[in-house]
Amino acid sequence: MPPYLLSRGMDPFLGLFTGVLAYYLHETHPRTALQEEERLTELLRWKYDKYQEQKRQDSLALDAAS
Repeated sequence: MPPYLLSRGMDPFLGLFTGVLAYYLHETHPRTALQEEERLTELLRWKYDKYQEQKRQDSLALDAAS
């Protein structure tokens, strides 16, 4: 088993931080920057709006049934 870089508990956090930072730099670097509508924030916003609409439709269906 390879030795720990920092400690057994801190290595996963270091890996997570490094991955998030790398993804952020990939999305915002001028050479590799994605268009605004292709970024992760837009995808999350779209999915959340879709979820809210489905939730609203379900609520209306329940109100109409009762």
